[in-house]
Amino acid sequence: MFEFRGVDFMEFDSLLSEEELLVRQTARQFVEDRFIPLITRHFREGTFPEELTAPIAELGFFGANLDGYGCAGLSNVEYGLVMQEMERGDTALRSFVSVQGSLSMYAVHSYGSDEQKARWLPRMQQGKAMGCFALTEPNFGSNPGGMITRAVPDGDGYVVNGEKTWITNGSVADIAVIWAKVGDSDRIQGFLVETDRPGFTAVDLHNKLSMRASTTSAVGLSNVRIPAENVLPGAKGLKAALGCLTNARLGIAWGAIGAAMACYDCARQYAILRTQFDDRPIASHQLVQAELADMITEITKAQFITLHATRLKDRGRSHHAHVSMIKRGNAAMALDVARRARDLLGANGITDEYPIFRHMCNLETVKTYEGTHNIHTLVLGSHVTGIHAFT
Repeated sequence: MFEFRGVDFMEFDSLLSEEELLVRQTARQFVEDRFIPLITRHFREGTFPEELTAPIAELGFFGANLDGYGCAGLSNVEYGLVMQEMERGDTALRSFVSVQGSLSMYAVHSYGSDEQKARWLPRMQQGKAMGCFALTEPNFGSNPGGMITRAVPDGDGYVVNGEKTWITNGSVADIAVIWAKVGDSDRIQGFLVETDRPGFTAVDLHNKLSMRASTTSAVGLSNVRIPAENVLPGAKGLKAALGCLTNARLGIAWGAIGAAMACYDCARQYAILRTQFDDRPIASHQLVQAELADMITEITKAQFITLHATRLKDRGRSHHAHVSMIKRGNAAMALDVARRARDLLGANGITDEYPIFRHMCNLETVKTYEGTHNIHTLVLGSHVTGIHAFT
C-alpha cells in the first residue's frame, strides 16, 4: 500500500502550533501502525477491533477536548486533528472515539451532576466504561422532537419505554444517554441508563453496506426502571440534545477531511505509478490532472475554513450555523473526492486492496447522519434569512 505523508498544498501546517502538530502526529502514527493493518478484515467481517479500546484510552483520545476527570483538555483544534486522522483510517474509528467523547462524555460533562461526573467520566476516559448516545428513533431522525420514548415518573424514579435505532456503540456500551419525553408531556429530558438494567436490550444492525466496521445497534427499553439520580439535571429540552450534536459535528467535519485526504493521496500515487498506452503514467493525461487539481482544491478549501471555524470555537465565538456549514460542506466534498478518486483507479477502485471504495461507502452515511445535507442547508438558510423553513 502507498505511504501517506500528509496533504498540505498551501502551507496549512504553518498555521498549526508545535503542540497541534505533535497531537496530529501521535494520532497519525497510531492509525498507521495499529489500525490500518486491521481495517480491511474488519470491514469485510462487519466488526470493530475492540482490542484497540485500551490503546486509544492510553493516548488520551476519549473526551480529549474535555477538562478534568483525567481528560486530556486538548483544544478543539487539537481534537479536530485527532478526528481527521481517525477517519483517515476509517469512519468507524472516528465514530467510535467521537461518540464516546463528543456525545456521551460531553453530555455527562455538560449536563450531569457532580456525582454523575465523578462516577462516569474517569472510567469513560480510561475506556473502562463505554457510552452511547440514543436520540434517533425508527420513525424520527431529522425530527427528533417527535420521539415517542417516554420516561414516566414512578415513586422515587422513572420507568422508561421506547426504542432507539442507529445507535453507535449501542451493544458495547455500559451507559446510555437516553432522550425521552417526561410523563404525558412533550418535555424532553436526558437520562443516564445503565445497560445492564432489566428491560434494556441492544441488538446490532447487520447487512450494512456502509460503516461496516462500526458497531451500530437498535436499542430497546421495556419498563426500564431508573432512580431519580439518573436524570441529567442540565439536559432539559431538545436544545440540550442538539447541543451535544453540534459539539460532535465539529469532529465529523474534521473527519471528512481525513477521508478525503486518504482518497486523494491514494489516487495521486496510483496515477503516478499506473501506466497505459505508450507506457506513460496516467498522471500525464490532462483529464487525470484536472481531476487531481479539483480534488486538492476542495480539500485545501475545507482545511482552511474548518480550521478557522474551530479557532472561533476555541475563542468562544462559534455559532451552531458555523458547524452546520463545515459539516455539510466537508461531507459533500469528501464524498465527491472519493467518487472522483475511485474513477481514477478504474476497476481497481472497487476492490478493498485500496481504501477508496470503503471510504466512499462510509461517506454516504457521513453525509446523512447527525443532520442530513438538506437539514443543514435549512439551518444555514434560516440563519442568513431569519426565516425558519423546517415547517
